[in-house]
Amino acid sequence: MYQFSGKLKIFSLALILVGALGIAFSFFTAPKTVEDAKEIIANQSHGEAHGNSHDKVVEGTHSNDGHSTTQKHDTSGSHVGEGNIDKEMSAHGAHGDDSHAEHVLHQLQNRPWSAFYVALFFFLGISLLVLAFYAAQRVAQSGWSIVLFRVMEAITANIVPVSILMLVFIGLTVGHFNHMFSWMTPGTFDPSSDNYDAIVDGKTWWMNVPGWAIRSVVYLLLWNAYRWFIRKNSIAEDTANDGFKTYKKNYNASVIFLFVFMITESMMSWDWIMGLDPHWFSTLFGWYVLATLLVSALTVIAFVTIYLRSKGALPLVNDSHIHDLAKFMFGFSVFWTYLWFAQFMLIWYADIPEETTYFVARFSEYKLPFLAMVVMNFAFPVLLLLNSDFKSIPWFVVIGGVVILAGHYVDVFIMIMPATVGSQWYFGIAEISALLFFLGIFIYTTFSAFAKANAVPKGNPFLDESEHFHYYNIEHRGEGSADHH
Repeated sequence: MYQFSGKLKIFSLALILVGALGIAFSFFTAPKTVEDAKEIIANQSHGEAHGNSHDKVVEGTHSNDGHSTTQKHDTSGSHVGEGNIDKEMSAHGAHGDDSHAEHVLHQLQNRPWSAFYVALFFFLGISLLVLAFYAAQRVAQSGWSIVLFRVMEAITANIVPVSILMLVFIGLTVGHFNHMFSWMTPGTFDPSSDNYDAIVDGKTWWMNVPGWAIRSVVYLLLWNAYRWFIRKNSIAEDTANDGFKTYKKNYNASVIFLFVFMITESMMSWDWIMGLDPHWFSTLFGWYVLATLLVSALTVIAFVTIYLRSKGALPLVNDSHIHDLAKFMFGFSVFWTYLWFAQFMLIWYADIPEETTYFVARFSEYKLPFLAMVVMNFAFPVLLLLNSDFKSIPWFVVIGGVVILAGHYVDVFIMIMPATVGSQWYFGIAEISALLFFLGIFIYTTFSAFAKANAVPKGNPFLDESEHFHYYNIEHRGEGSADHH
């Protein structure tokens, strides 16, 4: 059995410690008062031409959003013109200065929360989609992936600690420790309040704190329940002598989970991501989030598989398994691009203010990462992985995978940051620390879980097919391997 080496364990714990210290530092150094925010705004505005900045304000603030009342009191930074809030301050009086300084203060205070949330959602989403892909392989009774089951099960162990951290984040958000979800601002649903938002009030049947919190807890419980059940019974398969009853039980549980997953994943996307932009909506968004997390999950499976194989821990895995994982990475990168373009093109063509505000905000203040994301998530993997021979070369897959993971992290970053910090963003200690923290947790939980079970799922009835078909396939690719299968 695989032994979780002491060096790797120390490395993962060091990442967790360094990441935790960096996260604490980012919270400690966040501005505390409106005066702090005014000083930061003054420093940012220093040296800018007043005329140019004023023109940007007029263009960015008023062209696409007619909800000026709610924009004034929205603390999330989700509207089109909020990215230019620091430049707009010079055009207002003392009351406007204080109001907008408070708005920027909330954005700056949101930054460490948002950086943590981006990494949290990214790693939770990857763990969840690995679990869903694993369940899909069981339901499809796929033969090729059986020798990778223990790898996928080990990765899904990460869903436990990140779910706990998500529960903590949910509790702190409900307790108003951050300003990330603007619809949670007191008075949003009260017509007599200055913070009243008629659009959000029309969605109160869904956007309410008890419902949001309860649904979030239910999502996490259901996902973790299936992970616990399938891991326990997958190991039991190895020694079961019950006429495949355990195997059938796992099959039935996976069918149920996939049904639950498709519902909860969409709802999770609405609650945890789209809820940051409460005026915006997209019927395609659940699928879009699914695609970006699925590509990332497949890349992580490939990375862990390549590493463990290099250590001799996966004796039945060969180049053809890597080739198939790379094919999935390539195929779902194209699928992600299709969904991205479909959502963007339809919203651009319809030109409805409530829809276009989402992309205008991201293109005006996040143009570089927004455009780079498309290149990293589509052009690069297509050019790199299009050739069939390259998909079997581990180091080539790793190069493509690094870019894919970086690109989809940026995708999640762009989903969250414009709505929570507006123009007050950059990639610094807060973001790097959060990534290191969750990467350390991922490494520790994944390789600890892998070391606790046999690397070969001996009780699976398709194991022989997974082992022998691919050896044949790699020697005779294109020579009737499909007929052999």
